[in-house]
Amino acid sequence: MRKEVEFRSEGTLVRGTLILPDAAKGPVPAVVMGGGWCYVKEIVMPHYAKAILAAGAAVLMFDYRHSGASEGEPRQLIDPARQIEDFKNAVTFVAGLSEIDADNVGVWGISYAGGHVLAVGATDPRVKCVISNIPVVDGYENMRRVHGSTRFNDLQKLIMEDRVARTRDGTAGGRMPMSSLKPAEELSTWPFGLIHEVFHDIKKREAPLHEHWSTISSTEMLLSYNVFPFAERIYNTPVLMVVAEGDEITLWDQEIKAFNSIPSPQKELVVIPHVSHMSLYSQQTHLQIAGAAAARFVRKHLVEKSTASAARAA
Repeated sequence: MRKEVEFRSEGTLVRGTLILPDAAKGPVPAVVMGGGWCYVKEIVMPHYAKAILAAGAAVLMFDYRHSGASEGEPRQLIDPARQIEDFKNAVTFVAGLSEIDADNVGVWGISYAGGHVLAVGATDPRVKCVISNIPVVDGYENMRRVHGSTRFNDLQKLIMEDRVARTRDGTAGGRMPMSSLKPAEELSTWPFGLIHEVFHDIKKREAPLHEHWSTISSTEMLLSYNVFPFAERIYNTPVLMVVAEGDEITLWDQEIKAFNSIPSPQKELVVIPHVSHMSLYSQQTHLQIAGAAAARFVRKHLVEKSTASAARAA
């Protein structure tokens, strides 16, 4: 019930993994799953996918262009607009499969992708539910807070120097670490030693294609990232947002603010106490809590509706 697949996104080959639920009969609903900053589909997604599969929906996990198993140069270019486009093209691909109920497709994202799926849900009417886990919602505010005033100024200086060099030399520019064990000494996008430890451990165990760096231009694009205008356009699509209480990495207060801006009456907020941003990657008990919430939401808004439609058509 599992196969490797590929599709084109604006001409570039994107690769992913499609898994159908056990004993699937007839077209089944599907959830398109994407990761966040420097992630590949082997990081965390398979763990969350298990819960969604158990709920009765198929999953399509994919690597964005420029990363993982997918094609695209330069490598490790993290362009949120392109990644959102990849999400939509993944929806197109999965909805065109005979095994999938095209009228019941949802999207799932974590961290950076937790923000992406809000944009996808706001702009793609084919998407019937959105699951947003610990999302990035305002890149500028996020970077300003996590770096602090002095280091944020250093970050902006590095970004502007790289912009000048890219324009002068016609290249993709420089690169910077995703995180660092010595954030006070080494600039990185996400200045938390714990991020470095967790992702390098996952890379060693499960995700060899993970690269813990990006182009500097990727961080510049993060500073312009803001999903609030999209959240305000989700009028009736069901949205589940999962937030880690006290999350200082993607700012749980900003996440709740974004949730409150969604006008849809079919929205649900799950705040998980006594967890952290990174524990939703590394602690199985915490993954299971978030996964169970996602499974319940998928069952209600995709699987039950798909089953009812099939019964009416029979």
